Amino acid sequence: MSIGPKQSVFAGFASVARALGHAHRLEMLEQLAQGERSVETLAARTSLSIANASQHLQHLRRAGLVASRRGGKFVLYRLSDDRVLVLLSALRQVAERNLAEVDRVVRGYFNARDNMEPVSRAELVERLRDGLVTILDVRPPDEFEMGHLPGALNIQVGDLEARLAELDPRQEIVAYCRGAYCVLSFEAVAALRARGFKVWRLEEGFPEWKAAGLPLG
Repeated sequence: MSIGPKQSVFAGFASVARALGHAHRLEMLEQLAQGERSVETLAARTSLSIANASQHLQHLRRAGLVASRRGGKFVLYRLSDDRVLVLLSALRQVAERNLAEVDRVVRGYFNARDNMEPVSRAELVERLRDGLVTILDVRPPDEFEMGHLPGALNIQVGDLEARLAELDPRQEIVAYCRGAYCVLSFEAVAALRARGFKVWRLEEGFPEWKAAGLPLG
Protein backbone atom coordinates (compact mmCIF):
# COMPACT_ATOMS: atom_id res chain seq x y z
CA MET A 1 0.00 0.00 0.00
CA SER A 2 1.42 3.38 -0.97
CA ILE A 3 1.86 6.01 1.73
CA GLY A 4 0.43 9.52 1.57
CA PRO A 5 2.38 12.77 1.47
CA LYS A 6 2.06 13.37 5.21
CA GLN A 7 3.45 9.93 5.98
CA SER A 8 6.32 10.55 3.54
CA VAL A 9 7.19 13.78 5.31
CA PHE A 10 7.02 12.07 8.69
CA ALA A 11 9.32 9.35 7.38
CA GLY A 12 11.82 12.07 6.48
CA PHE A 13 11.54 13.52 9.99
CA ALA A 14 12.18 10.04 11.38
CA SER A 15 15.37 9.68 9.34
CA VAL A 16 16.72 12.89 10.89
CA ALA A 17 15.71 11.69 14.36
CA ARG A 18 17.47 8.36 13.79
CA ALA A 19 20.64 10.16 12.70
CA LEU A 20 20.58 12.16 15.94
CA GLY A 21 20.01 9.03 17.99
CA HIS A 22 23.62 8.38 18.94
CA ALA A 23 25.78 10.19 21.49
CA HIS A 24 28.87 10.05 19.26
CA ARG A 25 27.00 11.77 16.42
CA LEU A 26 25.82 14.54 18.71
CA GLU A 27 29.42 15.02 19.87
CA MET A 28 30.53 15.19 16.23
CA LEU A 29 27.93 17.85 15.51
CA GLU A 30 29.28 19.89 18.42
CA GLN A 31 32.76 19.62 16.92
CA LEU A 32 31.53 20.55 13.44
CA ALA A 33 29.73 23.57 14.87
CA GLN A 34 33.19 25.07 15.48
CA GLY A 35 34.16 24.71 11.80
CA GLU A 36 35.13 22.19 9.11
CA ARG A 37 36.79 18.99 10.22
CA SER A 38 38.38 16.03 8.46
CA VAL A 39 37.35 12.50 9.40
CA GLU A 40 40.77 12.02 10.97
CA THR A 41 40.41 15.08 13.21
CA LEU A 42 36.88 14.16 14.24
CA ALA A 43 37.98 10.63 15.08
CA ALA A 44 40.78 11.96 17.28
CA ARG A 45 38.57 14.55 19.02
CA THR A 46 35.84 11.97 19.78
CA SER A 47 38.16 9.04 20.60
CA LEU A 48 36.80 6.90 17.78
CA SER A 49 38.50 4.88 15.08
CA ILE A 50 38.56 6.51 11.66
CA ALA A 51 36.31 3.77 10.29
CA ASN A 52 33.76 4.26 13.08
CA ALA A 53 33.83 8.04 12.74
CA SER A 54 33.33 7.77 8.99
CA GLN A 55 30.33 5.50 9.46
CA HIS A 56 28.68 7.96 11.85
CA LEU A 57 29.33 10.82 9.43
CA GLN A 58 27.61 8.95 6.63
CA HIS A 59 24.48 8.63 8.79
CA LEU A 60 24.57 12.38 9.42
CA ARG A 61 25.18 13.17 5.77
CA ARG A 62 22.30 10.99 4.54
CA ALA A 63 19.99 12.81 6.97
CA GLY A 64 21.10 16.16 5.56
CA LEU A 65 22.70 17.30 8.81
CA VAL A 66 26.24 17.58 7.46
CA ALA A 67 27.80 18.28 4.08
CA SER A 68 31.26 17.47 2.78
CA ARG A 69 33.84 18.57 0.26
CA ARG A 70 37.24 17.32 -0.79
CA GLY A 71 40.20 19.39 0.31
CA GLY A 72 43.39 17.92 -1.12
CA LYS A 73 43.86 14.43 0.29
CA PHE A 74 41.12 14.87 2.89
CA VAL A 75 37.34 14.94 2.94
CA LEU A 76 36.18 17.86 5.06
CA TYR A 77 32.82 17.87 6.82
CA ARG A 78 30.73 20.79 8.04
CA LEU A 79 27.20 21.41 9.31
CA SER A 80 24.77 21.66 6.40
CA ASP A 81 23.50 25.00 7.77
CA ASP A 82 22.93 26.89 11.03
CA ARG A 83 19.45 25.42 11.43
CA VAL A 84 21.16 22.26 12.69
CA LEU A 85 22.22 24.33 15.71
CA VAL A 86 18.60 25.34 16.28
CA LEU A 87 17.64 21.66 16.23
CA LEU A 88 20.37 20.76 18.73
CA SER A 89 19.36 23.63 21.01
CA ALA A 90 15.73 22.45 20.99
CA LEU A 91 16.86 18.89 21.72
CA ARG A 92 18.91 20.12 24.68
CA GLN A 93 16.06 22.16 26.12
CA VAL A 94 13.51 19.34 25.81
CA ALA A 95 15.91 16.84 27.41
CA GLU A 96 16.78 19.18 30.28
CA ARG A 97 13.13 19.84 31.00
CA ASN A 98 11.68 16.35 30.58
CA LEU A 99 14.39 13.76 31.32
CA ALA A 100 15.22 13.30 34.99
CA GLU A 101 18.65 11.82 34.21
CA VAL A 102 19.69 14.82 32.12
CA ASP A 103 18.42 17.21 34.78
CA ARG A 104 20.34 15.27 37.45
CA VAL A 105 23.62 15.48 35.52
CA VAL A 106 23.16 19.18 34.72
CA ARG A 107 22.44 20.01 38.35
CA GLY A 108 24.99 17.64 39.86
CA TYR A 109 27.92 18.25 37.52
CA PHE A 110 27.54 21.55 35.68
CA ASN A 111 25.61 23.62 38.20
CA ALA A 112 27.80 22.35 41.03
CA ARG A 113 30.79 23.90 39.23
CA ASP A 114 29.07 27.17 38.49
CA ASN A 115 25.70 27.93 40.07
CA MET A 116 25.81 31.59 39.09
CA GLU A 117 23.59 32.84 36.28
CA PRO A 118 25.54 32.84 33.00
CA VAL A 119 25.75 35.93 30.79
CA SER A 120 23.33 35.93 27.86
CA ARG A 121 24.32 36.91 24.33
CA ALA A 122 22.28 40.12 24.60
CA GLU A 123 24.01 41.07 27.87
CA LEU A 124 27.43 40.43 26.37
CA VAL A 125 26.63 42.58 23.33
CA GLU A 126 25.79 45.45 25.71
CA ARG A 127 28.97 44.98 27.75
CA LEU A 128 31.05 44.85 24.59
CA ARG A 129 29.49 48.08 23.37
CA ASP A 130 30.42 49.77 26.64
CA GLY A 131 33.94 48.29 26.69
CA LEU A 132 33.33 46.77 30.11
CA VAL A 133 34.44 43.20 29.59
CA THR A 134 37.31 40.93 28.58
CA ILE A 135 36.19 37.99 26.45
CA LEU A 136 38.07 34.76 27.06
CA ASP A 137 37.97 31.94 24.49
CA VAL A 138 39.17 28.71 26.10
CA ARG A 139 38.90 26.48 23.02
CA PRO A 140 41.96 24.98 21.30
CA PRO A 141 43.85 27.43 19.04
CA ASP A 142 42.77 25.73 15.80
CA GLU A 143 39.11 26.32 16.68
CA PHE A 144 39.83 29.91 17.67
CA GLU A 145 41.50 30.53 14.30
CA MET A 146 38.40 29.34 12.43
CA GLY A 147 36.30 32.00 14.14
CA HIS A 148 35.80 33.68 17.50
CA LEU A 149 34.00 36.50 19.27
CA PRO A 150 35.29 40.02 18.54
CA GLY A 151 38.33 40.96 20.59
CA ALA A 152 38.48 37.59 22.31
CA LEU A 153 41.66 36.44 24.02
CA ASN A 154 42.47 32.76 23.41
CA ILE A 155 43.91 31.01 26.48
CA GLN A 156 43.35 27.32 27.08
CA VAL A 157 42.51 26.22 30.62
CA GLY A 158 45.87 24.51 31.10
CA ASP A 159 47.69 27.73 30.22
CA LEU A 160 45.74 30.08 32.49
CA GLU A 161 48.18 29.95 35.40
CA ALA A 162 51.11 30.95 33.20
CA ARG A 163 49.17 33.72 31.43
CA LEU A 164 47.30 35.41 34.29
CA ALA A 165 49.24 38.62 33.66
CA GLU A 166 47.35 39.02 30.36
CA LEU A 167 44.07 39.42 32.26
CA ASP A 168 43.09 42.68 33.96
CA PRO A 169 41.78 41.86 37.46
CA ARG A 170 39.85 45.15 37.48
CA GLN A 171 37.73 44.18 34.49
CA GLU A 172 34.95 41.62 34.25
CA ILE A 173 35.73 38.49 32.23
CA VAL A 174 33.25 36.41 30.22
CA ALA A 175 34.55 32.97 29.23
CA TYR A 176 33.10 30.87 26.44
CA CYS A 177 33.72 27.56 24.77
CA ARG A 178 32.05 25.20 22.26
CA GLY A 179 28.55 25.29 23.67
CA ALA A 180 26.33 24.97 26.73
CA TYR A 181 27.91 21.72 27.98
CA CYS A 182 31.54 22.42 27.16
CA VAL A 183 33.35 21.76 30.45
CA LEU A 184 36.32 23.95 29.51
CA SER A 185 34.47 27.18 30.27
CA PHE A 186 33.30 25.80 33.63
CA GLU A 187 36.89 24.89 34.52
CA ALA A 188 38.19 28.30 33.44
CA VAL A 189 35.58 30.14 35.51
CA ALA A 190 36.37 28.05 38.60
CA ALA A 191 40.13 28.54 38.19
CA LEU A 192 39.88 32.31 37.73
CA ARG A 193 37.37 32.86 40.54
CA ALA A 194 39.73 31.02 42.88
CA ARG A 195 42.33 33.66 42.01
CA GLY A 196 40.00 36.57 42.69
CA PHE A 197 38.87 37.44 39.15
CA LYS A 198 35.33 38.59 38.41
CA VAL A 199 34.39 36.03 35.77
CA TRP A 200 31.22 34.57 34.30
CA ARG A 201 30.36 32.07 31.59
CA LEU A 202 28.63 32.92 28.36
CA GLU A 203 25.25 31.20 28.35
CA GLU A 204 26.03 29.12 25.27
CA GLY A 205 29.10 29.17 23.03
CA PHE A 206 30.71 30.24 19.79
CA PRO A 207 28.38 28.31 17.42
CA GLU A 208 25.25 29.89 18.87
CA TRP A 209 26.83 33.36 18.75
CA LYS A 210 27.72 32.85 15.06
CA ALA A 211 24.29 31.40 14.20
CA ALA A 212 22.65 34.49 15.75
CA GLY A 213 24.45 36.65 13.16
CA LEU A 214 26.48 38.52 15.75
CA PRO A 215 29.89 40.05 14.92
CA LEU A 216 32.94 37.80 14.74
CA GLY A 217 36.60 38.44 15.29
